[in-house]
Amino acid sequence: MDREALEKRKKIVYEFICDDLYVPMKAKEIAMILQVSKEQREELHAVLDALLEEGKVELTQKGKYVKASGRFLTGVYTGNSRGFGFVTVEGEEEDIYIPEENTNGAMHMDTVSVAVNPQKTGKRREGRIIKIISRGLHQIVGTYQSSKNFGFVVPDNQKLAQDIFIPIERSKGAVDGHKVVVEITDYGKNGKKPEGKIVEILGHINDPGTDILSIVRGFDLPTEFAPKIMKQVENVAKEVSEADMAGREDLRDWQMVTIDGEDSKDLDDAVSLTMDGENYILGVHIADVSNYVQEHSALDVEALNRGTSVYLVDRVIPMLPHALSNGICSLNAGENRLALSCIMTINPKGKVIDHKIVESVVKIDRRMTYTAVKEILEDHNEETISAYRELVPMFEKMGELAALLRGNRMKRGSIDFDFPETKILLDKNGRPLEIKPYDRNTATKLIEDFMLIANETVAQEFFWQEIPFLYRTHETPDEEKIRKLATLIGNFGYTLHISQEEIHPKELQKLLGKIEGTPEEALISRLTLRSMKQAKYTTENTGHFGLAASCYCHFTSPIRRYPDLQIHRIIKETLRGRMNHKRMAHYETILPEVAKHSSETERRADEAERETEKLKKAQYMVEHIGEVYEGVISGVTSYGMYVELPNTVEGLVHVTSLTDDYYQYFEDTFELVGEVTNRHYKLGQKVYIRVIGVDEIVRTIDFELAEATGTGEMKNGKRID
Repeated sequence: MDREALEKRKKIVYEFICDDLYVPMKAKEIAMILQVSKEQREELHAVLDALLEEGKVELTQKGKYVKASGRFLTGVYTGNSRGFGFVTVEGEEEDIYIPEENTNGAMHMDTVSVAVNPQKTGKRREGRIIKIISRGLHQIVGTYQSSKNFGFVVPDNQKLAQDIFIPIERSKGAVDGHKVVVEITDYGKNGKKPEGKIVEILGHINDPGTDILSIVRGFDLPTEFAPKIMKQVENVAKEVSEADMAGREDLRDWQMVTIDGEDSKDLDDAVSLTMDGENYILGVHIADVSNYVQEHSALDVEALNRGTSVYLVDRVIPMLPHALSNGICSLNAGENRLALSCIMTINPKGKVIDHKIVESVVKIDRRMTYTAVKEILEDHNEETISAYRELVPMFEKMGELAALLRGNRMKRGSIDFDFPETKILLDKNGRPLEIKPYDRNTATKLIEDFMLIANETVAQEFFWQEIPFLYRTHETPDEEKIRKLATLIGNFGYTLHISQEEIHPKELQKLLGKIEGTPEEALISRLTLRSMKQAKYTTENTGHFGLAASCYCHFTSPIRRYPDLQIHRIIKETLRGRMNHKRMAHYETILPEVAKHSSETERRADEAERETEKLKKAQYMVEHIGEVYEGVISGVTSYGMYVELPNTVEGLVHVTSLTDDYYQYFEDTFELVGEVTNRHYKLGQKVYIRVIGVDEIVRTIDFELAEATGTGEMKNGKRID
C-alpha cells in the first residue's frame, strides 16, 4: 500500500471512529462494518496501527478502538529488563505503565510523548509511546562479549532491555570480559538491536577498581577537572590575607571546634557555644566557599554541573577540587579561615529568640572526632576528658542544648529516622573484608541538631525578607500511600490516625516512638520512609514535612552541595546591601533551573552510592555461599520474600524455592501462605536462611530457607554453623 492510499484509508477509518454513532469496536468488527474483505484485513491493521502511532485513536483494555482523548503527555521513560517500562510526567503523582508492545523503540531515560489509554477507575494508568522527543542515553557501560565476526555489550544498567550490537571493526580491540563504554550509533527499531561503537575500555571485569569505575561511568559522573579549572584553583587557593579579613567580624578568639568523622578531610562547619546568663549563644560557622568560587567562573560552572560531591565505597568524587575542599575552604585547626556565621541566642526552653548572620574570620581550636566527643559526653572516658579538658565544659553545655533542640523538634512532630548506615571495609584490591552497621551516636546527633537549627534560622530570615532563595522542601505524603502503610503496620498491631485526608508528621513520629527497640523497628521505619515523598530543592517555600518545619534550607555544606554555595552568594549580597531589583531579577531567573538540576544530581549521587553498596555486598556474600544466617523478612512479593541480615545485607528467597507447599501471596496483608501447611511468612518475621547464589553483574543475592543447626558467631551478624 503506497503512502497516498494509506493516507486516504486513514482518513476514512478515522472519520468512521469519530462518528457520533460509533461504539468501540475491535478490528474484526470494524472490518465487517466497513466491508473490508479478508484479503485486505492486513491493510486495515496497518491503517489502525498508523492511527495509533499518531495518537489519533486509542485501544481500550479489551482491545477496542476509540477516538483518542487528545491527552498527550510528555515525560521521561524508565525501562525495565523485561521489556516494559514507565513514563514519569513532571507534576503528576502516578507514573504511566507502558507494556512492551507499546514502547515504540523507546530506551531508558528517553523523553517521550505518550498517549494515555482509557481505563477502568482504580487501575494504574496505561499508555503508549507515540513519539521519542529526545534520546536520554548516548553512551552506556557494559560487559563486552565477542563472537566470530562481531561482538555485543551487555549493559550494566538493568533498565536497558537490549544488548548493544558491536561491529567487529568498531570494537576497539575489546575481548570477552572487558568493561567498556559504548557510544550508541543506531537506536534500532522493529526488532533490530541497537548498534554502537566502543569508545573506551575501562579494564577487565576482574581488574581491581574496574567494578566501581564502571558505575562511575554508568552514571556519567565527572571525575577529572579540566586544566583551566585547576589553573583557576591555583590562583584563588592562597592563604588568608589581611585584605581578605577586612570588614569581617573577627571571631578568632572564640572557643571553636570542628566535629567530624576520623576520615573527613573537607571540614566545612565549626561550632561554638557560650552562655549569656541562662541563654545559650550558639555559633554555627560555615566555610565561605563563595569567596573562592565566583559566580560564572569556570569553577562555578563545573560545581553547578556536578551539583554535589559523591561518596562511593572506595572513593569520593568531589564537587570542588581538593586544593579548595581540603585546603583553603576547609576549616583546619589553627588556620585563619573565612566563614559565614549564624550566631543564635537560644533561651532555656530551646527557642531561638535572636540571631545574626555575619561574614566572619575564624580560627579553630581543635579538630574533634565524633568518637572523641562521644567518649566525653556518653562514655565519660577519663583519658579523653583529660586530653580535651579545656573544651569539656563547652561540650557539656552543647549536650544540654542539643537535647533541648531535639526535644522541641520532637514536640512539633519532626520525624527522626535512626537507620544504621552501612560501613564497608575493603582490602587493597577493593574486595570487601567486612560489612557492618554504622550507627549514629551522641556526637553525630549533636552536630545534626546544630546544623538543623542553623538551616531553619537562615531559611526563616530570607523567607520573611521575601528575597529570592533556594529552599529544601518536603511535601506531605500521598493519602493512598499512607493508607497502605496503615494497613501494613496493622499487621503488627499498630495504628495511624489520619484526619481530613492528610496526615500530620506527629502521627508518624508517634509510630516510630512506639516501635523503638522492637524487633520490627528497622522494618517499619523503612516502610514509613518509603511511603513519604522525596525532599527536593525549590524556589517556593512549601515547608518540610519530615522535619515539621515551616521553613528549611541547606546552608551548612557549601563544599559538597551547590545549593548551599548558591544561597551563600545571596546571603552575602544581602548583607552587603547589594540585593537591588536587578540582582533579585537575576536570581529569580536562574534559581528555578539551579533547584531542578541540584535535585537531579542529588538523585544521581544517591543512586550511584546505592549501586556501589549493592555491588560490594554481593561480592562479600560470594565468600559466604552455603552459610546459614538468622535474618528478618524485610519485604514480601508474589515472587518471594526479601530477608535482611544484621549486617544490612538483603537477599531474596524466591517462592519457587519454597518446595514444601504451594504458597499464595496476599497483597492486603503482605504475606505468603502455604495452602497445605498453612505456614505464614510475613514482614518482620525472623527466619533462618542459607546463601545459595550471588550475581555480581546484576548485584543480587539469593537465599533459601534453612533450619537452625547450631550457633556460631561471625562478624556482621549471626551465623549458624
